[in-house]
Amino acid sequence: MLSSPMPFRSLDPAQILKTTETLQRRVEERFPDRGLAQVAREISALARTVRDEVAVLAPPIWWLRGVVALVVLAGAAVFLWVGSILPLRDVGQDAIGSVQGIEAAINTALLAGLGLVALVRLEARVKRQRVARGLHGLRSIIHVIDMHQLTKDPVALSPDFTPTATSPARDLDAVAMSRYLDYCSELLAITGKLAALYAQAVPDEGVAQAVTDIELLGASLARKIWQKISLIDPAPSGPVASRKRNRSAAVRASD
Repeated sequence: MLSSPMPFRSLDPAQILKTTETLQRRVEERFPDRGLAQVAREISALARTVRDEVAVLAPPIWWLRGVVALVVLAGAAVFLWVGSILPLRDVGQDAIGSVQGIEAAINTALLAGLGLVALVRLEARVKRQRVARGLHGLRSIIHVIDMHQLTKDPVALSPDFTPTATSPARDLDAVAMSRYLDYCSELLAITGKLAALYAQAVPDEGVAQAVTDIELLGASLARKIWQKISLIDPAPSGPVASRKRNRSAAVRASD
């Protein structure tokens, strides 16, 4: 688990997992037979995976740093050994002063420097690859959430709405549809926080940009969902509402 001296300035993977599991139970209790409950369970599984991955990614990869250090030391030893068996005084003044000799020395120094930089950045590259796989899973689940809310159209709640032969089943009243869409919005928010855990564990510019893209994707889809919620008539509709209206009419008639 990530530890921080300032807990209110960093995300806690354990708390995000707790929130995700609570949201999963809420979805399952209200919509036990719908695909959204399966999506919520999948996101809970992803949250556990992300928690375990960031715990591994946050600290340095010591074995990899040890390998890099050994390679650097071995390369330096090879250069020293070559220099010891081919001293400059045996090469001759003409060779040392030639343009070809200077160019070869510069190229060798540049290649050695680039190789050293590549070895030093090897740890960051390994971490970026692992983060990329995790972010790919989060990006995919965001699109799955969006697919589940596509057919939840507030227009279908209107009494003047006439479905066609291929229209999807419209079995949600206004309250249930509002809760369904709200759960979709919350699931999108959770995926954004899971992505932010990667950026917190691996402070890399490329990782930060990829996480920002995922957060923007989730925010744009959540904005569409809230536009739908704003179009839902707060007055209840559907079978439950019909029973309430009939009951209220009966009470008024008896009065």
